[in-house]
Amino acid sequence: MYFRKENRDSEKITRIRKRITGSVFYIFLIFSFLFLPINSFGQDEDDYDSLLIREIIVENPVYKPVVAFGAGVMNFYGDVNNSFANPMVGNFAFKVNVSTYIDAKRAFIGNFNLILGSITGNERSTTDLMRNLNFRSDIISFGVNLEYNFGHLIPIEDPVVKPFISVGFENFSFSSKGDLYDSEGRQYHYWTDGSIRDIPEADKNLMSNTILYRDWDFESDLRDLDPWELGKYSQNAFAIPFDVGIDFNVTTRVKMRLGTSFHLTFTDLIDNVSSKGIGVVGNSSNDYFSFTYLTMHLDLFSEPKVRTEELMFAELDDFDYTMFDDEDGDGVIDASDNCLGTPVGIEVDTLGCPYDDDDDGVPNYLDKELNSARGAYVNDEGVTLSEEELIAMLSTKEAVRRSDLGLYFLTSEEGKRMSLSDMPEKYQSLDTDGDNYISFDELLSAINDFFDYTSNLDTEEVYAVINFFFVQ
Repeated sequence: MYFRKENRDSEKITRIRKRITGSVFYIFLIFSFLFLPINSFGQDEDDYDSLLIREIIVENPVYKPVVAFGAGVMNFYGDVNNSFANPMVGNFAFKVNVSTYIDAKRAFIGNFNLILGSITGNERSTTDLMRNLNFRSDIISFGVNLEYNFGHLIPIEDPVVKPFISVGFENFSFSSKGDLYDSEGRQYHYWTDGSIRDIPEADKNLMSNTILYRDWDFESDLRDLDPWELGKYSQNAFAIPFDVGIDFNVTTRVKMRLGTSFHLTFTDLIDNVSSKGIGVVGNSSNDYFSFTYLTMHLDLFSEPKVRTEELMFAELDDFDYTMFDDEDGDGVIDASDNCLGTPVGIEVDTLGCPYDDDDDGVPNYLDKELNSARGAYVNDEGVTLSEEELIAMLSTKEAVRRSDLGLYFLTSEEGKRMSLSDMPEKYQSLDTDGDNYISFDELLSAINDFFDYTSNLDTEEVYAVINFFFVQ
């Protein structure tokens, strides 16, 4: 048996209170947002955005070639030696390098490099005037090498400092020039007193002489002059470079390298002096040169070791997902469902309750009288009870409760519920489904619009909507 509309409204209020108790989490969020300072919204938004970002460690990233460039100094070691030799002081040179990993453990690296620079030699002697020699040669070298680093032997992943060694093969070109004349075209003649003059020392008693100073302009092609009868030798040769050094990791994609390479050549003619020469004879060993350099390596194309993903929703380990269950499958989550257990396929309103068009407390799918008069007493099937039927129901040997007796005398006007029509017009637009009732979902939607700056309500008006929700 169902009673009057007034009593059903009281039951609805009770259900709403139960619903509010089950939705403490939502209400807590609502009031928390309302009482937060306005200037903290931006910070909270960033915190929530961070929940939608997930970092994934890539187990086997794809490594692409690494580009490097740098500079250093070159030094020559051969028949024409410098009086002072220091691998850190020499002629300026540039290096460009492209490298790629060869093995899965990334212990071996293949390098392709280009070196552009120059080497010089200056030898002075006061005892053997033939050994006053000098030259300068431009070097263009292109080579490949196999590098081995010791990173996997270090018990730290991606150590900051990592040593390496390498060996390779290269082809290089050279073109030796000599500084034999000054800017006025006068040839240098070296005397035993250590001076440089414009005539040989043997002719000092025959003519006057002038002291000259070298202008360090290597103007003479030594191969074309061929002073030691070496012929038109090739100025292209091969070499085996050995590299040693240390890598410094700056970031995951940038490292600095400090290294020294020794280039053992297959020629003895870089300085235009050889053991096969006539007049000035060199030793039987081939020439070699060194290159001490500092390079920067940029890994611009490899797959990142940590990949960032933007999620459609946040995954919280400590979040109670049961609050979002919909046990009866009516499209309204249990936390907001006023009518749990609705049969499958029954159309429901925003509160999860089956529609009751005549508002008699019996849902349409069970109501055999869909147009009962407002405030009428109906039976379990929604059919209006006559006055005789009501009297018969109250005719019992047992005492009648005062509350049951009062049902008969109450008028429908006494049970009239509060309506949206009592609110300003701007609040009525919040009733999106047009049922003249602000549901919990419509309340949440209004608050979300407020924080998204798409609402026409201010803070005080949002409070008024929340208060209305509890009293309607």
